[in-house]
Amino acid sequence: MNRIIKCIPNTITTCNLLSGCIAIIFSFSLFEISSGLEGWKWVMIFIGMAAVFDFCDGLAARTLKAYSDIGKELDSLSDLVSFGVAPAMLMFNLISSLYPASPLRFLALLIPAMGALRLARFNVDDRQTSTFIGLPIPANAIFFIGLAATLISHWSRVSPWLVAIALIIVPILMVSDIPMFSLKFKNLRFQGNFPRYFIIICTIIFEVCMGVSGLLWIIILYVLTSIVACRRPSSPRKG
Repeated sequence: MNRIIKCIPNTITTCNLLSGCIAIIFSFSLFEISSGLEGWKWVMIFIGMAAVFDFCDGLAARTLKAYSDIGKELDSLSDLVSFGVAPAMLMFNLISSLYPASPLRFLALLIPAMGALRLARFNVDDRQTSTFIGLPIPANAIFFIGLAATLISHWSRVSPWLVAIALIIVPILMVSDIPMFSLKFKNLRFQGNFPRYFIIICTIIFEVCMGVSGLLWIIILYVLTSIVACRRPSSPRKG
């Protein structure tokens, strides 16, 4: 029974990995209808499911006290697929459809490249405890889901140069030294948790007003808020 319990977090992490793999599959048929939904919607759904599994595996490991070195490595590998390769393939194939003659799509390969470097640094960095150093890779995926939704809805009004800038800057943020706060609450008191409550409230507002496209602006706001909230040196942590 003890061995079964210790396998639960890794099983959840594997579900994260498989969700990312399914998202990648759907990214190659973005505008085909499958079970009543277009492929790009399935990509976003499965990346969202991967994020849920990513949260739950850590929760399960803490609750069951089932930590392991294998679990740590498996988590990073799964995150790279679900939040690095999957959003990269979403952007690569979307740009190929919207701007067929543009080499812009190859910039999407920066997402998994920088994501891999971030996760490798994360695994050997013992400084990141209460804050992150650089943009967490799930936040990177959320940004590109929002950007993809914006392109699908308003692609004729979005300059390819803005897309290129996003495909360069956001991956670089993952390997930057900018401290960014974690959304994990140690307690529910307002004092000390203002940035977290602020982001949660703004997330609700953006989602109600803008739908999936609002995710793009939430991550931009998260980065800006982190720069302000973490401007004092503290003992950082990873994500």
